Amino acid sequence: MTDGVRLFGIRHHGPGSARSLVAALDAYAPDLVLIEGPPELESIAAWAADPAMVPPVAVFAYETGDAANSAFWPFAVFSPEWQAMAWAARSGVAVRFMDLPAATMLALAKDQPPDDGAADAAQAVRHDPFAVLAQVAGIDDPERWWDEVVESAPQADRFAAVAEMMGQLRAADQAGPAEAAVPDRDALREARMRTALRAGVKTASRVAVVCGAWHVPALTEPWPPAKHDADLLKNLPKVGCEVAWVPWTYSRLAEASGYGAGVISPGWYHHLFTTADQPVVRWLTAVAQVLRGHDLPVSSAHVIEATRLAETLAALRGRSLAGLGEVTEAVRSVMCDGNDTLVGFVNRELVIGETLGAVPDGVPLVPLEADLRASAKTLRLAFQAVEKELTLDLRKEFDRRRSALLHRLAILGLPWGRAREENTTGTFKEAWTLAWDPTFAVGIVEAAGWGTTVASAAARKLGEQTGSVAAISAAIEQALIADLPDTLAELLPALDQRAAAEGDIAALLSAVPPLARAARYGTVRGTDTAELASVAESILVRAGAGLATAVAGLDEAAARALVPVFDEVQRGVRLLDAATDIWARGLAEVADRRDAPPLLVGKAVRLLFDRGLMARDDVVARLGRALSPGLVPAAQAGWVEGLLAGDALLLIHDDQLVSVLDRWVRELGDEAFQDCVPLIRRTFGTFQRAERRQLELRVRHLGEASALPSGGGEFDLALAAGALATVRTLLGGAVEVGEP
Repeated sequence: MTDGVRLFGIRHHGPGSARSLVAALDAYAPDLVLIEGPPELESIAAWAADPAMVPPVAVFAYETGDAANSAFWPFAVFSPEWQAMAWAARSGVAVRFMDLPAATMLALAKDQPPDDGAADAAQAVRHDPFAVLAQVAGIDDPERWWDEVVESAPQADRFAAVAEMMGQLRAADQAGPAEAAVPDRDALREARMRTALRAGVKTASRVAVVCGAWHVPALTEPWPPAKHDADLLKNLPKVGCEVAWVPWTYSRLAEASGYGAGVISPGWYHHLFTTADQPVVRWLTAVAQVLRGHDLPVSSAHVIEATRLAETLAALRGRSLAGLGEVTEAVRSVMCDGNDTLVGFVNRELVIGETLGAVPDGVPLVPLEADLRASAKTLRLAFQAVEKELTLDLRKEFDRRRSALLHRLAILGLPWGRAREENTTGTFKEAWTLAWDPTFAVGIVEAAGWGTTVASAAARKLGEQTGSVAAISAAIEQALIADLPDTLAELLPALDQRAAAEGDIAALLSAVPPLARAARYGTVRGTDTAELASVAESILVRAGAGLATAVAGLDEAAARALVPVFDEVQRGVRLLDAATDIWARGLAEVADRRDAPPLLVGKAVRLLFDRGLMARDDVVARLGRALSPGLVPAAQAGWVEGLLAGDALLLIHDDQLVSVLDRWVRELGDEAFQDCVPLIRRTFGTFQRAERRQLELRVRHLGEASALPSGGGEFDLALAAGALATVRTLLGGAVEVGEP
């Protein structure tokens, strides 16, 4: 090795490597630190010294104009590369990065064929050499092997030992068949590393090289000629590239990153690196706190006993310190009584963890992200990886602004908040679950093409959703709830024009529900929705006028696709009082057509009955005609499905309907019955268990004088006395037993 050069082969995200590296740098005192990583990092590496930069964080590199082509280089506090940057910043030592440029990596990634999942033995060695060494040592888990051999075991010269192991492993790898040679990507990377090292020794007297242990043998002299490396690197492709710091999480660190270095226990490694003494006791104390948070009775006695068990297991296995395997076994046995579900809480919240890093306010950001962070700060919304529940009162201006921001982000494909269903009778509340995902950094850059602020980007994206009537109506609803009035004003005339030329009745019907919801609930946000209601009604007029003709002759698949559309329109019409008659006329025409699919005829009858626009006797008569002998059984079953699917209340409270159905089923021939059973089962399978039980009792007693009450006839007030007394109490004594 050239005088003045020290190679420190590390394990990415290894706390033992990080701790040993800091000690080695203190002892060696280099005047230049070369770190494995793309050279673009040099422009932003100084931010690592900022106290407000709190790992885990990541360098986000993306192709200019195509953020989907991107890569992340994450760092934790226990990452050796991060500690190398921090050491250099504290010591005033220059830092350079020696891997292939990110611009080249992204260009190569675009040309790389999709991974088919196949990998030979040689590829496995290069991808995770520590797994091979662990296998040789008779240990199945490479994390455990590394923990025992490197992280937990003190060594006088840890880096020399690692370099020797990697040298032996690479020699065996390259001695195999030709196809087992170092792949082109590794060859290119190592040529770039040697080129940077040659340049470094010309400008510094003591150079420290921090790189993955696998690469150490390739950087150890004798090197190939400089021309050899220059020829390898000649004419490599490049793309325009931008880099930035972004917050990261330990759960993301547990996955493979851009350079394929993930760890399965980042929370445990953080604990090992940051805990100066008694790491096992302190870890088990934290475990107890997690389990108590799940209402489990874990005491200090459990912690003491678990500590004894973990240390005993370590001693039996010849370890100087209990590792993650021992403490997990102790937790499972002592604190969780063998329950792996409880152990899962510990793994998720401690072994992996959901720590979210932070970057300083001054870090250069794309304008869209800068606006997002400023808005979030103003609205007191914290970027957290752990899920947080948030309920907003839309009658309050501050909460309306919060709601608008979350809805605008959803439009941009950045679901920081996920809307939850809330059991409330009002329309002025919104319930959200907030959780920030660091990979939203990709989406932010992609969305930046729509605008420089969240509002302008969301508005522009919605403004281009003009492909269909349904798309425009959905965009109108989103514009309303996201408080984008200018976009709303642009979309309404576009919808009116598009609807006037639309001949697809299903498309027109699909546009009604979002417009109806917007018209009904928009007033909660202080928006004038009179024009919305007018547009919705005009679309419904067009759809209703041609509804019966449009459904005539439809096949079963097309008819079935229209059923949920009918249901949605029915719900929407309830929000548009003036449109009730329009929709009712269309349904009535469908119900009277003989060439319409039976499924839709039955659905139309049910919807008319639910709205009180068709008498029960009329429904019974229509059902009787639909089930008349001589008609195709499959068509009869379709009519029944349209009428009844969804809930059984119509049947439960009407003996006449039950009788008609019962007679039809009993009179079906064997072959027809077998053909209809799947269809009948599909209908009755949509009923709740309690509904099916009530229906069974009604059929069982069908025709008996003592049949269950059907909602008509005389009431037994004596039997109802207890219930009426309760009602009277609730209403302040306003109801007397015996009153109608």
